[in-house]
Amino acid sequence: METPQVSFKQVVSRGCGLDVHKKVVVATIDGEGLKKQSREFSTVTSSLKELRDWLLENGITHVAMESTGVFWKPVYNILEPAGITVWVVNAAHVKYVPGHKTDKKDSAWLCKLLLAGLLKPSFIPAKEQRELRDLTRYRAKLVQSNASNKNRIIRILEDANIKLSSVLSSTNGAVGTKLIDKICDGEEITMQDVDEVYHKKLAATKEEIFEACQGFITEHHVYMLQIIRQEIAGTQQTIESLTQRIKEVLSPYENALELLQKVPGISSKSVEDLVAEIGLDMGVFPTEKHLASWAGMSPGNNESAGKKKADGQPGETNKLKLC
Repeated sequence: METPQVSFKQVVSRGCGLDVHKKVVVATIDGEGLKKQSREFSTVTSSLKELRDWLLENGITHVAMESTGVFWKPVYNILEPAGITVWVVNAAHVKYVPGHKTDKKDSAWLCKLLLAGLLKPSFIPAKEQRELRDLTRYRAKLVQSNASNKNRIIRILEDANIKLSSVLSSTNGAVGTKLIDKICDGEEITMQDVDEVYHKKLAATKEEIFEACQGFITEHHVYMLQIIRQEIAGTQQTIESLTQRIKEVLSPYENALELLQKVPGISSKSVEDLVAEIGLDMGVFPTEKHLASWAGMSPGNNESAGKKKADGQPGETNKLKLC
């Protein structure tokens, strides 16, 4: 029995569906006055420019492609400045539109859905904001890396019978840092060293801190501690450089940043990260609920007719990550 052909009312006059892979892009164009055809292009810049010129020659106004890893970005960077409306769509939405099996080529199916107006574009911020995101997200990764390295130092100290983490609420404070630095330099902690850094706000006594610093430090421990400390210092310099660059990029929006910092509990770093992620133009989100949903702060609505749905099916609210 033959599968019935799925047809839709046309909304977009001329469109293109792109099936983007790491090395190739399959493009299918269709619409008013056009004969449906598909072509394959390489993902190198010169070939993507040929794709752009081909689309312009055929009067293509809209292009749709799935958000496949980072592979969509080079295509977007070439087509978007040419005045073509580029939609990056959620693969889950495309998957659950009925009739997907009638087309063997993903590009042809995307083109059909685009022309019928059945696709919903994802939020793609402006180039300036995307570049700011690169800076803030990389800074966040480096901060996490430094936190991991500090934890490694604590584990090495535990291996050497140094129990500072048991007597200090935070080994990253002034007292813990100074004592750990002396240990990293291969020095033995004395009561005089403890006297120099001790203050009354500490819950532990001087004697408890001194006893916690007595262990079995070997040459291997000292070497590992010094290597990790060097990496932390180098990473911290990079973090400071990134922070300076972020402030330069955001300097035209100082008034907006100052207003956001007045919100209780939000630091300057949090404000920078917030602006990088959602921008300052709230017009891209129809309501505050759309923003909460996009940010992944809305609970999933995964139940219908008393039945639980699996993750990723329609009705679920998830943040779409495009980076």
